[in-house]
Amino acid sequence: MATPDVRERLFAAAERIVERDGPGALTSRSVTTEAGCAKGLLHTHFAGLDDFVAELCLDRFARTAGKARAMAERAGQGTVAGNLGAVALSLLDRGGPALSGLAMTRPAAASRVREVMRDGGPGFGAIQEAIAGYLEAERDLGRLPDTVDPHTVALAVVGTAHHLLMTGWPGSPDPRPAMHRLVGALVGG
Repeated sequence: MATPDVRERLFAAAERIVERDGPGALTSRSVTTEAGCAKGLLHTHFAGLDDFVAELCLDRFARTAGKARAMAERAGQGTVAGNLGAVALSLLDRGGPALSGLAMTRPAAASRVREVMRDGGPGFGAIQEAIAGYLEAERDLGRLPDTVDPHTVALAVVGTAHHLLMTGWPGSPDPRPAMHRLVGALVGG
């Protein structure tokens, strides 16, 4: 019997495991058990656990890059700090720190993620470009002072998110308040 949305079902299960129990608890069996699937399903769709972890990370980067690109449509709406904060926080959403830790514990997965990003796959660079484009649009509308450098703000937001992701672990303090403070300091509000 076919399992609908198998990739997403397995990805969501992995996120729950890593967020709840840490990266060391993630195994093929724990993922399929958490997802309520047949034990071999992960290996039917992925070359192994490292491939699965890499694809999970890449999928989540692509989603966040899509959210960042959609910011351009919000120029002139809401508040700049609110719009920027929403995308900045999406970098830290649902297990972000735990998933980053997971990728770092699996060298083959980390290597695959770096390779895809180097070849133009969505990652921090794409997110940074989208944020800078949004901020330029807001500056053109007069909602940001001319003294605000969109590319520097984008770099600060993405760099901070990267730092918070790489230094976080399950049970560590919530990184979102730090991101809120940063956005407020960079664009006011």
